[in-house]
Amino acid sequence: MDNSGHPLVIVCDLDDTLYLERDYVASGFKAVGGWAETHLSLANFENVAWRLFQAGRRERVFDAALHELGVAGDSDLIQQMVSVYRSHKPMIALRDDVHHFLGGLHRPDGLALVTDGYREAQENKIAALRLGELGFSPIVVTDIWGRDYWKPHPRAFRLIADAFDSKPRRFVYIADNATKDFLAPNQLGWTTVQITRKGGLHRSEPPTPEHAPATRIASFDQLPDALGIAQSHMRES
Repeated sequence: MDNSGHPLVIVCDLDDTLYLERDYVASGFKAVGGWAETHLSLANFENVAWRLFQAGRRERVFDAALHELGVAGDSDLIQQMVSVYRSHKPMIALRDDVHHFLGGLHRPDGLALVTDGYREAQENKIAALRLGELGFSPIVVTDIWGRDYWKPHPRAFRLIADAFDSKPRRFVYIADNATKDFLAPNQLGWTTVQITRKGGLHRSEPPTPEHAPATRIASFDQLPDALGIAQSHMRES
């Protein structure tokens, strides 16, 4: 319950919201590096790919790493590596402030997730972070409907709203990417919060005022104050 008297539903994005996406990238490069060493007798792929990524390379990293290592990266080989990357079991963890926030919630009225990205990869992340066990429900991976339904399409947000009963509620969406995350929930009248984590990958400005979040935070520790929620409503007594 928030200070307005409405039950509060917290809806979260996943990447760079609950954990750092660069940790997933590092985990994926490690998996691909192990595969390359086993199947191609190619050493050092992980380190080269990670160095390129840290230098700002965001597209065709596998091609560039193979080229640097003197290997011709044909389309079949690249696709195999992409498959290993997306299907690997990631070594990732929730950020400490997320643990603090979830640990302090006192019987939340609702806790849900909406995330873009390739289905297998996102489902592996969700499993690694044990989000179902932490009470996130519904968990919506937009890729189950195909890429046309990735954000900013409103379908996932409407599904979340419909999952709760008809009583007046205050929905809050917390995410990191202002180019796509906030347009649909803004249109639905939700409160939108951008989290700007140190080490996050998306620093772009909203392309229109309609894409802009209502407020910004650097940590979930700041969320109660940002929403005007008394600590007594958020913490166990």
